[in-house]
Amino acid sequence: MRTRLVTRISAVAAMTALAAGCATQQQTNTTVGTGVGAAVGAGVGALIGKGKGAAIGAGIGAVAGGIAGYNWKTVKEDVQRSGAGDLGIAVTEMPDGSLKVNIPGNVSFDTDSSKLKPELLPVLDSVARSMVQHPELRAKVVGHTDSTGAAAHNQELSLNRARSVVQYLGGQGVGSPRLDVEGRGPSDPVADNGTAEGRAQNRRVEIYLYAPKAQ
Repeated sequence: MRTRLVTRISAVAAMTALAAGCATQQQTNTTVGTGVGAAVGAGVGALIGKGKGAAIGAGIGAVAGGIAGYNWKTVKEDVQRSGAGDLGIAVTEMPDGSLKVNIPGNVSFDTDSSKLKPELLPVLDSVARSMVQHPELRAKVVGHTDSTGAAAHNQELSLNRARSVVQYLGGQGVGSPRLDVEGRGPSDPVADNGTAEGRAQNRRVEIYLYAPKAQ
């Protein structure tokens, strides 16, 4: 048992050192934002968090060319003024340089539905407005479910919910080449699916805003 623990700690230390090396090479940006950085984050998370850390570490995942550092102050303020806080929507600057808008399932969709709830629309309007005003920005929308029910159904539901968000943003003037979509079903939990509270946290849609590096 002691030997296994030492081995796991050594693996985490090695990955952390690799991530630090990548960050040093990207001195002109505030974060790594590369495929290597995302992979290391997910690997460390899997070792120390049994899956939960993997979702947090991977974040938006690899972006071709990497993510540029960005001043999110104006965008964050606009989204927060839309009533995001009153709905329990968190707006967080991520270690990879993206801005995450975390939308809980109870304010975004009814059970087993991919139709947007009306109360969410002002928040999505603010996201779309920021993207129109800042054409350098891109967005990736990721849908998640809890582990209740068939995995295939949850995967499809998570994707359809993410698509609904993307379609709405597109309808507000954001061009489709600037939008990406992904459904992860129950594969990236942030809480324990064994409790009602945990399942509620896992049912969510995440919008990641980011600025790609200039090519």
